[in-house]
Amino acid sequence: MRFGAAVLRSYESRFAIEEVILNAGPADGEVLVEIAGCGMCRTDLAVRRSAGRSPLPAVLGHEGAGVVVETGGPGTGLSVGDHVVLSFDSCGHCRNCMGAAPAYCDSFASLNLFGGRKENAKRFTDAAGGELAPRWFGQSSFAEYAMVPARNVVRVDPSLPIELLGPLGCGFLTGAGAVFNSFGVGPGDTLAVFGAGAVGLAAVMAATATGAVTVAVDRHPERLALAERFRAIPLNAATADLPDRIRQLTDGGAQYALDTTGSAQLINDALRALRPTGHLGLVARLHTALPLEPGTLDRGRRISHLCEGDAVPGLLIPRLTGLWQAGRFPFDQLIRTYPLADINEAERDCDAGRVVKPVLVPEGRGP
Repeated sequence: MRFGAAVLRSYESRFAIEEVILNAGPADGEVLVEIAGCGMCRTDLAVRRSAGRSPLPAVLGHEGAGVVVETGGPGTGLSVGDHVVLSFDSCGHCRNCMGAAPAYCDSFASLNLFGGRKENAKRFTDAAGGELAPRWFGQSSFAEYAMVPARNVVRVDPSLPIELLGPLGCGFLTGAGAVFNSFGVGPGDTLAVFGAGAVGLAAVMAATATGAVTVAVDRHPERLALAERFRAIPLNAATADLPDRIRQLTDGGAQYALDTTGSAQLINDALRALRPTGHLGLVARLHTALPLEPGTLDRGRRISHLCEGDAVPGLLIPRLTGLWQAGRFPFDQLIRTYPLADINEAERDCDAGRVVKPVLVPEGRGP
């Protein structure tokens, strides 16, 4: 089977739309999905800075959504024609997977960050027969089609705008999951969100849906305006005495804080803004040592890294689509669509902060 995909051949090159070849149909437990749209996530773009740890050439993309066109047998639990959102890969049998924590799968790095499933490498090649990293996050969905383990797939209501749903599989899932799962935010709770990008704004929307009081911190006025639209209190990151200001706005300190920036200064500010026993969650991958200022972890405050919003995708994605249908999680307001052929423009706009969540739509598809 031949189809178009965006291939990244080196860490410095642009994406190129090429013909790629899938050399076999779905194996047992797999499905073939025609991609309707795929979000562009910062993790995709971070491959350029991975210092050789991510194999290239590869087809990236891990926020895909589309329609099942072929299944690897009845054991998948899916049927041709099902509308689906694709999420991260997991083994399904390690201690954490069995304990409903697939984001902490023992094999998470090998299945997701390093191209995935080496045993299937030769099934996915370029037009000249050269191997491509087989499945980025179990999907490689910057393409017209993706071969995915059924475990990655979440069936959704076919009346929903399938082209726009892909980011529910990672970015929006991470922010909302931090609020619902990691923190368990409820009515009247207080949350400070540092970084009003896709993950941070998803957290703001989720917190608003729970009835929490939320402060959103960012340095971009347009991002703060979005946060305010979603009923957060906007606060510029350059505000003098930022922790004190947050404590004033949250009646003595936030119970929860979420940092999406990876900035050491903002992480320390977030800890200082917490009330006693408060919890700071980090979602950004840190690339250097994190210096913590004296006193930041006093009085029961704690810090942890959160992966994929501690989510079970099959449970959280339907919850998010239900909230969207009820007008309480308007994630579509963060999305700008681009033809898949314009992937390099989407990357530039994402890097420049001109768009919160780009979604790439293969030729012939449209919202």
